[in-house]
Amino acid sequence: MANLKEIRNRITSVSSTMQITSAMKMVSAAKLKKAQDAITAMRPYADKLTELLQGLSANLDGDSGSQYADVREVRRVLVVSISSNRGLCGAFNSNIIKQSMSLVQGTYGDKQVDFLTIGKKAHDLIRKRHTIISDHSAVYDNLTFEAVEAIAEELMQLFAEGKYDRIDLVYNQFKNAATQIVRTEQFLPIQPAETESSVSADYIFEPSEAEIVEQLIPKSLKTQLFKAIRDSFASEHGARMTAMHKATDNAAELRDQLKLTYNKARQAAITNEILEIVGGAEALAG
Repeated sequence: MANLKEIRNRITSVSSTMQITSAMKMVSAAKLKKAQDAITAMRPYADKLTELLQGLSANLDGDSGSQYADVREVRRVLVVSISSNRGLCGAFNSNIIKQSMSLVQGTYGDKQVDFLTIGKKAHDLIRKRHTIISDHSAVYDNLTFEAVEAIAEELMQLFAEGKYDRIDLVYNQFKNAATQIVRTEQFLPIQPAETESSVSADYIFEPSEAEIVEQLIPKSLKTQLFKAIRDSFASEHGARMTAMHKATDNAAELRDQLKLTYNKARQAAITNEILEIVGGAEALAG
């Protein structure tokens, strides 16, 4: 059994760790509220805009369709892996890495697959095994639509120039503080509407339907990417808050066990000292 000093040191260490994890939990909870409000307000707008454009694109013939709806034979794929810059958030980052690797080994096993990373954790792990064309981890330093807009424009240019035939997003979709859903979402080419055309042919468009689509599609793609990063940002804080809550509970349980062990060891030491004193007194008396 460890001596009393060692146990006291462990209790102090565990108590300090518990204070840190508790503080991190409160910080993440405060940031989560703001991030959750942002993605909750944005999601209906982004989903409706995507639905509208899919319906409009479905009505265009092949010649007047957008370059971003050009479906080509998939030979080169770009995967945009969206993770976080920091750890201590449970399986948040590892789930993104696993999903990204499953695309390389499974879905696109016979294709050329490159990566564009958003988040240091994904960048540090993926670069060891695959090609990363660019890293945009700094976007989290100032997460604004303007910062994400530049990344979306880079992706659109890569697709328009024919460097990649398909671009997918891999990110954690925020459901609640304890649940994040790993999503693989097609970014380019634009997917046609799953149902029949949602825009009636009786409508008269001014300007033309093709011009409307050409102007709105870039905005829709930028919004889609911004929503994915916002989802990931809120999911990160939810995952970290949950992980730190569990860590704090585990630290408190470990501290209580150490205190019990300390009290037992202290009681045993006191008992031994009493026995030694009584034994010494009897020896003197004898």
